[in-house]
Amino acid sequence: MKAIFVASAIRRCGGGPGLLLALLVVGVFVVPSRAVEVFIDATRGEIKKIPIAVYTFNDVLQTPGQSPTEVLKADLRRSLLFDVFELEPLGIKAVVNSKPPEESIRRAGEAGLAAQVWGLIKPRDPKAKVVEAVMEGTLYDGMRGGEVGRKLYAGPPQMIRAMVHRLADELVFHYTGEPGIARSRIAYVSEKNGTKELFLMDYDGYHPVQVTYDGSLSLAPSWSPDKRHLAFVTFREGDETQIHELDLMTGRRRTLVAFPGLNITPEWSPTGEELAFATTKDGNSEIYKMVRDGKFVRLTDHRAADLAPAWSPTGREIAFTSDRSGSPQIYLMSAEGTNVRPLTYEDRHGRYNTAPAWSPKGNWIAYVCRDERSVLKICLIRPDGQQSRRLTTGEGSHESPSWSADSRHVAFSSTRDGKRNIYIINFDGTGLERLTNNGSFNDDPAWSVP
Repeated sequence: MKAIFVASAIRRCGGGPGLLLALLVVGVFVVPSRAVEVFIDATRGEIKKIPIAVYTFNDVLQTPGQSPTEVLKADLRRSLLFDVFELEPLGIKAVVNSKPPEESIRRAGEAGLAAQVWGLIKPRDPKAKVVEAVMEGTLYDGMRGGEVGRKLYAGPPQMIRAMVHRLADELVFHYTGEPGIARSRIAYVSEKNGTKELFLMDYDGYHPVQVTYDGSLSLAPSWSPDKRHLAFVTFREGDETQIHELDLMTGRRRTLVAFPGLNITPEWSPTGEELAFATTKDGNSEIYKMVRDGKFVRLTDHRAADLAPAWSPTGREIAFTSDRSGSPQIYLMSAEGTNVRPLTYEDRHGRYNTAPAWSPKGNWIAYVCRDERSVLKICLIRPDGQQSRRLTTGEGSHESPSWSADSRHVAFSSTRDGKRNIYIINFDGTGLERLTNNGSFNDDPAWSVP
């Protein structure tokens, strides 16, 4: 039974790094005395959204694909912190060749749109042989009718979408003091020519980039906190799995774990100083951690299968999957392997609960559960076990949950549309979006910090 259980944990094995381009950033948003605030209800977690409007960007370069204006609106909506309103129904022109007139800003403010944004995209030097783009983003305070501040970004035209994401994150930070997630990326597994390799994509599904070329199986990516490295499982060396680390800046890789047998489900600690993983080197699957000096510490010692460790955001605890009660359930333990206790129970949560993912804010643990039809879905549970609920519904199996850095979204894989693809959903079960559309197998999403 244990062999089958461990095999099911890597069921999805189935059957050069991208260039990192930097943006030049100039300017700063100045916080006005009457800036809009975000109020967070500490007991219910509800957020009073900021009403905002986006004037149509003056895109001199005529950026191909989705317009920068629509990209920014989507980013702001996806943050769950803004209500994005359209200007035309208010009788205000959204398309302006230069900065919005003061009258338009004032009228929008009177309609309750205290925050308003306008952008300009133009070539840095129209006479240059090599075009370099400059994007200007300006924030207005509709209550005062004046400019709050500006941001300037410069880079190659193919980076305009990244510039818009950065502007969205600046707006989130300006009003909340929290980092936005628009610049975050998702690592995932995608099938290509009969093999499964690691890819990266923007958090909204754009710009997929292949980062491994092993011609075999690469699985279970895990981001280091500095966003520079991925730990992952590889079959490149043969039937026995190893855990490798890939440097996304240089393309270099090194072997982290190469015990005989299966070495699976790696996850970096919040500090990046330790890597938890599962290995069958002792005969059954046990959880170990590796520290940066290369030493290994065994954390579990049980005849049952223990795997899929997930660090708490403080690094003090680890959630994991074990079948020690007779069916797969979620357990908690200290980061040193002590104080082991169950979090889910068969009589309360069902016979199948696996693959925990601790939210960055520490308030929820996402995991894979089974519904009434024994179909896999994503569920949520409080770390104290006092509250739990199902997050996803609908057709198909849903697996591999991974949280966004703001703890407001979960990425997961699903077969709801037939083939397995990557989706994201808001923590309250709304806002389902499909991210991958290449028609092949896509699985194991891992969401980076911004």
